[in-house]
Amino acid sequence: MIVSNRLPLNIVKRGGKLSFQSSVGGLVTGLGPVHRQKKGLWVGWPGVTLDKFKEEEKEEIYEKLASRNLSPVFLSEEDIESYYHGFCNETIWPLFHYFPEFTVYDKNYWESYVRVNKAFCDVVVEVAEAEDTIWVHDYHLMLLPKLIRKKMPDATIGFFHHIPFPAYEIFHLLPWRKEIVEGLLGADLVGFHTYDYVRYFLGSVRRILGYDHTLGEITLDKRLVRADTFPMGIDYERFAQVERDPKVQKEIETIRKRMGERKIILSIDRLDYTKGIPQRLEAFDTFLTNYPEFRQKVTLVMVAVPSRTEIESYVLLKSQVDELIGRINGTHGIIGWVPVWYLYRSIPFHTLVSLYRIADVALVTPLRDGMNLISKEFIATKTDGKGVLILSEMAGAAKELVEAFIVNPNNKEEIAEALKEALRMPEVEQIRRNRILQRRLQRYDVEKWVEEFIKELENIKDDQKEFKVKILSNNMQKKLIDDYLKSNKRLILLDYDGTLISFAPRPEEARPDNELLEILRALTQESKNEAIIISGRQRETLDLWFSSLNLGLIAEHGVWIKEKRSKWGIIRPVGNDWKGEIRPFLELYADKTPGSFIEEKEYSLVWHYRNADPELSARNLVELKDSLLHVAANFNLNVLEGSKVIEIKNAGIDKGLASSHWLSKGDWDFIMAIGDDWTDEDTFAALPETAYTIKVGLGRSRARFNLYSTGEVRSLLRELVRK
Repeated sequence: MIVSNRLPLNIVKRGGKLSFQSSVGGLVTGLGPVHRQKKGLWVGWPGVTLDKFKEEEKEEIYEKLASRNLSPVFLSEEDIESYYHGFCNETIWPLFHYFPEFTVYDKNYWESYVRVNKAFCDVVVEVAEAEDTIWVHDYHLMLLPKLIRKKMPDATIGFFHHIPFPAYEIFHLLPWRKEIVEGLLGADLVGFHTYDYVRYFLGSVRRILGYDHTLGEITLDKRLVRADTFPMGIDYERFAQVERDPKVQKEIETIRKRMGERKIILSIDRLDYTKGIPQRLEAFDTFLTNYPEFRQKVTLVMVAVPSRTEIESYVLLKSQVDELIGRINGTHGIIGWVPVWYLYRSIPFHTLVSLYRIADVALVTPLRDGMNLISKEFIATKTDGKGVLILSEMAGAAKELVEAFIVNPNNKEEIAEALKEALRMPEVEQIRRNRILQRRLQRYDVEKWVEEFIKELENIKDDQKEFKVKILSNNMQKKLIDDYLKSNKRLILLDYDGTLISFAPRPEEARPDNELLEILRALTQESKNEAIIISGRQRETLDLWFSSLNLGLIAEHGVWIKEKRSKWGIIRPVGNDWKGEIRPFLELYADKTPGSFIEEKEYSLVWHYRNADPELSARNLVELKDSLLHVAANFNLNVLEGSKVIEIKNAGIDKGLASSHWLSKGDWDFIMAIGDDWTDEDTFAALPETAYTIKVGLGRSRARFNLYSTGEVRSLLRELVRK
């Protein structure tokens, strides 16, 4: 099921009759063939409101759309104005394209955006089957994945973002940024054109919601979400075969007669401020000024498709472009030669591909663009290999089409120089570059794009199922309790931070509450139980908190152990003379990372950065680890990365070794260990396969089972002590 703002056709009423016309735009162009071939359902707005039609016309609309596997979402005039023209076009579009000066923050726009996303959700839920794959598209519907997820918790939902996703410094200007990010995380897979957009999205997730990621995989409370790169392709063969079309051949002849032998520089775009059209014209002016030998020998064919003509910034842009073209033609033109041939209108497909086919240079220089399919379509039509692409580095396509001339769209001299080099490039070099580009575009066409996205969506659903299988189900929990009750000698190993209590870096913030103390007291009063708290915290802290309980204790990730009612001992002789070498590194990065701090334990040093800026700490963390690893090797130290901490301690000592001390003390007929991070993996690895090993949270682990939260851990322990 494809869900997008617009259906692939528009409904128009002319002369009392209904007309169904194909929509335009990159999304429709890309997904249209896939929709037809896969015979899937497409949900979207058909371009009209129902209040303008008679009952029999409404029936005709529904029947016609249903016959084409289209399901409509009808919007009111008010919502079209506030949601589409308002929030989508005056808030999200400018902001996500790095034009905050054009961005409007209007609460009514936002409320309409929420209302329309809910309307889409109602239609999707009504027509969707449980086994359907629901693929939501673009910035118009960023709340929709979460809305669908609430009503269909097990649905397979993908989201693809077709425009740029901005850096956090831009995104955080949006008052409703938290709702947008939460909406997107309702999907199982969030796709973007480039890695930069993925990186910016993950950075915003971390800063706004606090979720870290591992290789693009975000672990939410009860679900995995993946963000990844899928550069959108085109219907390559459609463009590669255009020269066989008699209509195209005739159009090429018509254009060539008008142009004569002049070289053609082609510019095709919607008239939008993100496309850099004024800068492109100024660069062409610079080109004619700096290289007068090309005058009368080249023509810039500029096609500007009208767009959002009711918005003031677009009206001003139109005036600016008109004035620039008039000035260039007036300054450089002569009788018989107009430097800029300007077409302010939409053009049919056969004219578009004819211009691609005949152009010597395509000048594609947006100031910011999610992908830009025009650049790919131009290359695909060049079956003879001749032609040069000049492409903005700000377009997502620049990451793929590296054999093109890649330019800064704001650098007029650089673009002028690129035009000169492109027009002088030998044909053999043109062909060499274009053949490389064509092979790449042919391999990764729009079908491959769809296939890759759906395949990755299936993969993440498989991973989710794998984790769900490991979740300690009610039946398995009953078996655990039964085994507990049947046993006579029980070993229970419990990590502290993140397992029994939520994370808090400072000891005073992580003190056990009364509920937890009561659970532990009840657990230790059972004579059959040997319960041990395993922690990275200092022994003095654990003594302060748990001295009144009959517990075994492991401190500093296994350096110190304390059997119940006895004294602390070191599990293996260790030294701490290395601290003087390591401490300066940590102090340097604590100073460079406001909000972070150093904790010194007897045999380890810890750098905490939970309260620091996430982006800054992530960057400094990489540098710190690189610095530490070289020094640590000389002192036989381990550099351990936990939850928002880096700990440096003696190698060869870990929670698993400390756990083995108790494991060897008796013939246990019930063993359970619960932990939440990778330092607990050593404990899980040290235990026999029959042990109940439980990881808190999702993620890959040696543990046999998972629980979602510290609350569920406490609930399980309460059940044990009640029995």
